[in-house]
Amino acid sequence: MQERKLVFILMFFIALASCKMNTSTKNSSVANERFISDNQVSEVTKQLKDSLGEASVFRVERGVRQAADLWRETDGTAEEFSTFCKTNFVADTAKLTTLFTKLERNFEIFRGYFNNIDLKLKEPLQLDGSEVEPVDMMFGGYDVSAHLNDDMFANKIAFLTALNFPFYTLEEKTALGEKWSRKEWAYARMGDMFISRVPADVQQHISQTLTAADAYISDYNIFMGKLLNNNGKQLFPEDMKLITHWGLRDELKSNYADMVNGLEKQRMIYDVMKRIIDQSIPQEVINSGKYTWNPETNKVFENGNEVAASPEPDKRYEIFLSNYKAMKQLDAYSPHYPTQLLRAFDGTMEIQQKDVVDLFTRFVSSPQVKQVAAFIEARLGRKLEPFDIWYNGFQARGTVPEEQLTAITSKKYPNAAAVEADLPNILVKLGWKPDKAKWIASLVTVDPSRGAGHAWGSGMRNDKAHLRTRIGANGMDYKGYNIAVHEFGHNTEQTITMNDVDYWILNGVPNTAFTEAVAFLFQKRDMELLGLKNPNPDDEYYTALDVFWSSYEIMGVSLVDVQVWEWLYAHPEATPAELKEAVISTAKDVWNKYYAGVLGGNDETLLGIYSHMIDYPLYLPNYPMGHLIDFQIEQQVKGKNIADEIQRMYTQGRIIPQIWMRNAVGSPISIDPLLKATEEALKALEK
Repeated sequence: MQERKLVFILMFFIALASCKMNTSTKNSSVANERFISDNQVSEVTKQLKDSLGEASVFRVERGVRQAADLWRETDGTAEEFSTFCKTNFVADTAKLTTLFTKLERNFEIFRGYFNNIDLKLKEPLQLDGSEVEPVDMMFGGYDVSAHLNDDMFANKIAFLTALNFPFYTLEEKTALGEKWSRKEWAYARMGDMFISRVPADVQQHISQTLTAADAYISDYNIFMGKLLNNNGKQLFPEDMKLITHWGLRDELKSNYADMVNGLEKQRMIYDVMKRIIDQSIPQEVINSGKYTWNPETNKVFENGNEVAASPEPDKRYEIFLSNYKAMKQLDAYSPHYPTQLLRAFDGTMEIQQKDVVDLFTRFVSSPQVKQVAAFIEARLGRKLEPFDIWYNGFQARGTVPEEQLTAITSKKYPNAAAVEADLPNILVKLGWKPDKAKWIASLVTVDPSRGAGHAWGSGMRNDKAHLRTRIGANGMDYKGYNIAVHEFGHNTEQTITMNDVDYWILNGVPNTAFTEAVAFLFQKRDMELLGLKNPNPDDEYYTALDVFWSSYEIMGVSLVDVQVWEWLYAHPEATPAELKEAVISTAKDVWNKYYAGVLGGNDETLLGIYSHMIDYPLYLPNYPMGHLIDFQIEQQVKGKNIADEIQRMYTQGRIIPQIWMRNAVGSPISIDPLLKATEEALKALEK
């Protein structure tokens, strides 16, 4: 789950502000810059319609209006605008195809090479190596493409595109898209390219802010061997260092297999998490092994003697707040989606926020939640505790000690080169034919990651995607392997949807939940890829329960994320301390409503631990959507060749989500298949 596709998230958010505009809706700060009057628009439109006839009416009306909305006094006079439109509007079908082909080719060149520059500049921040220096942050936070949007308007390419390729709203795409040809979909995505203008300095500031947030999380590690219980005993290996929150969470999960010290270790990790959330964690123990620390009492020791320590000064929420302020700058340039919430849902996800929240709320309120919780409680032989939100005993690996798994993975993958060499074999095991597996793997490079790991796709065809994964001095441990398999799922999707989709401009997936679905598909088979597939005939039932419980957990986290962003927009002048209290209060409210009656612990803050809440603005809802999509895809591929089905479904590219799903699995995104499968699993396993 730890993909940190910073470049693509950044591109989405900035492109959203640069692209998504409803021409009938005007934000005052943008509308005030309007230079071409309505009368002038009408005059140019009439002249073009009179000369070209009825066949071009729709494109003329929308194209001239789009170009006028973007035209500023610095772009030329009204007469020059009129001349531009009459000279550059393309009515002939063949010539329009030629224009589209040339635009698409050159946009691919820009996207591909700028992506590579960004990837290289961020290497010191994201790859394992020497300490990050201030100059690395300067280069890593630099957005080399920041001025591209301005340049496209200055040289009139943006106007040429907007004039000839209409923008369609989400509502229009939903109503019309099922009957569109592939070329019509490609033309519609070309119409998304230039709809508003974001200044380069705004883009640059956003890039720097998100880079700083990513660096903060990437270097937020806890030295587990330095943690002490109340008896002064160390429970974890001396050399264990875990990133928050992913490493902590995964270590907590792994300890369900430890029948001796597992529960005590889980409670200790739980205490660490709560200290991070409320910022009572001592600064001295963050990313440092100098001191020992008892997270329950919050006492810090040096050479056995207690020393004074100071809490982290709300840095977590300072970073969160910086992201909010950076993304809010886009509001004035996003007339149709004038908040980050609208950009994240209606714009980027292309599913309305209310529909997503309704899905999540109905799911976490379902009667199946308490039924599954009772089943877990019976398996554990104890009352559930709040951290059991991460129970993973439904998975085969939940019964295999972590040490055994790490012994296998560290031997198999001593370094990044060994991981890269094995990628074709992984794909073959998942169903790809050897030649296709070799081709996909040839377009993926494995890099040792400073953080937990992420997948970075290419921006142009026949270029390489990057799998960045954490590999220790003794080889890849099981946690790293599990994450790497997830990330390789992303890389496989990225490679297929970049190279096998018929139009470059349709490359990718409808939204990030769909790439999460492939990553989950891979990750769930990590044991099978190690040759440890459990032949248990009940595996299908346990898989359904595992997906259900994982969805229950991440939906609550996502609801907190959404509500906190709503709070931020209602309190734009908030301080980091006030934001901290808002996150804690929101986490408690969501917990008390949907989790306390299941896992206990009134006023628990645990739903506020996710790192993506801090370093990726409103990314979290994509995870549970990914679980739902993944489950429906799993149902679709059952009994079929996984590779063939992925190729069939994912070569649709970036059309809107619900149409993609209907084409792929025969129905829209829904919680019902998972709820039904959960009921069936409980009945079967309780016999």
